[in-house]
Amino acid sequence: MSVMNREPGIHPTALVHKDASLGEGVRVGPYSIIEANAEIGAGSMIGSHVRIESCVRMGSANRVFQGAVLGSPPQDLKFRGEESFLTIGSGNTIREYVTMNPGTGEGEETRIGDENMFMAYVHVAHNCRIADQVIIANAVQLAGHVEVEEFAILGGMTPVHQFVKIGAHAFVGGGSRVAQDVPPYLRVAGSPPRVAGLNLVGLQRRNFPMDSLEELKKVYRVVYRQDLNLSQAMDKLDSEEIKDTHALRFLDFILKSERGITR
Repeated sequence: MSVMNREPGIHPTALVHKDASLGEGVRVGPYSIIEANAEIGAGSMIGSHVRIESCVRMGSANRVFQGAVLGSPPQDLKFRGEESFLTIGSGNTIREYVTMNPGTGEGEETRIGDENMFMAYVHVAHNCRIADQVIIANAVQLAGHVEVEEFAILGGMTPVHQFVKIGAHAFVGGGSRVAQDVPPYLRVAGSPPRVAGLNLVGLQRRNFPMDSLEELKKVYRVVYRQDLNLSQAMDKLDSEEIKDTHALRFLDFILKSERGITR
């Protein structure tokens, strides 16, 4: 590896390729490796023994802790060494020994948004999409093509099946085994997971208006508490005037689910 001239903030034992792009004020800890063409935005902190490979495009003010590996090849038999990317936004916290893979497929990517928390030993597989302000607790394992919408929270030791989608503001309890989509605004837990109601505490903390909470309660009761199958529930709700944007988002998520929803 061709190593760049030493700059303030880069530890003498770190190996930073001369063709890596580091923004102003980036700090790199002992024994970390940053490969050619990797991009790290201004004000980011890279801890010790971190490896950042050439496919990584990272925004500003991220914190990456000891032993994390970002951009190693996908654990996917379909991957043939094509050029793909791991794109990370700004303000993320990536704790110890987190692993994140780039996408499978030419030009494909794994995309991480802004201000997310990835606790220790989380794995984010190829082609995942993580939105903004998501919290993913210790040792959560996301398989390929998983999507997690904004403000969702995943409890520790939770495996998520490939192609599953976790809706916005959802709360998934620790140790759940998630194999079907989790609609937004819900609490689920268990293995297999069961729905435990709306995530009312989380919604209230985020200042959801009372009108929206009441509409969400109404559509939730029809889908989950009236002993109707999904088609019957959708037919019943079609006959009612649902105007609240959050309630409509809840229903749209269910209608577009390809793996089926957690019941």
